[in-house]
Amino acid sequence: MNIAVFSAKSYDREYLGSANTLARHTITFWDTRLMADTVPLAKGCEVVCAFVNDRLDAEVIAMLAVEGTRLIAMRCAGYNNVDLYAAAAHGVTVVNVPSYSPHAVAEHAIALLLTLNRRIHQAHDRVRRGDFTLDGLIGFDLNGKTAGLVGTGRIGTITGQILQGFGCRVLAADPFPPAEARATGFTFCELDELLAQSDIVSLHCPLIPSTRHLINTARLSRLKHGATLINTSRGALIDTTAVIDALESGQLGRLGLDVYENEACFFYDDHSHQPLPDATLARLLAHPNVLLTGHQGFLTHEALTNIAETTFQSVNDFAAGRPCAKTLRPS
Repeated sequence: MNIAVFSAKSYDREYLGSANTLARHTITFWDTRLMADTVPLAKGCEVVCAFVNDRLDAEVIAMLAVEGTRLIAMRCAGYNNVDLYAAAAHGVTVVNVPSYSPHAVAEHAIALLLTLNRRIHQAHDRVRRGDFTLDGLIGFDLNGKTAGLVGTGRIGTITGQILQGFGCRVLAADPFPPAEARATGFTFCELDELLAQSDIVSLHCPLIPSTRHLINTARLSRLKHGATLINTSRGALIDTTAVIDALESGQLGRLGLDVYENEACFFYDDHSHQPLPDATLARLLAHPNVLLTGHQGFLTHEALTNIAETTFQSVNDFAAGRPCAKTLRPS
């Protein structure tokens, strides 16, 4: 089959190329994001392989169907950027990689927490300048603190287990907690109670209409004063303007992000040669108690291998007329 890969980076070329065993499929890699203007690049490709910031709304899907696309393979777990109803209407199958490496993202959440807490990034910058002073680098022991998980899927559950290993008491808010999470010793409670009690809050829920701006002005006012907030899930779970206000008032003590609600405009690209093209993000990054990475939580060898292999398993099944195990359908 002919496959058009959008938003392709060097690691996509390496891992997807390796997973295309025996060169069974013809892959064309495009650096550009998928959107209405770039749909013609997929002409004649039965498969489009897309990522988190590609646009797969009703207009794009209709255009892809005209160009011959029959399968959209999301090489990620999230699919909030895909109009599944439009895909179904045009007879286009959509698959994803629901669990590429929950450990990768969970460990990245903990890395953000530890770096922020012990101010490793600031200490590193000082030492490189020959400054070995310790003023302003005070952190806190994780042992004995209360950590709150918002969402207890595989990533959230693993994050909570790591925090338990540090000696944290773990609270969790999830309307439908899986059996694995219920067996961990987490204390389940309502979200407002979790926010009020937790020294650390880590977000691990999908982006759906009911969770958009889940962390907003009202919820931040209920947060334990000076708490740390971590988000490695989806950027729009957080109202960025409200979070900035909470940082400036001191209500929020530290913020660690691997995602940002307007990231699609510039994440995964180099903008170092120009002013940051987002005034809100620039304001956010001006705070010394904010740490942002560019949606790299998934970026481990194990995760990339699993993403590529799972993607091509779906492509192979589709090509052979077999049901795709990772098929997404409108709810």
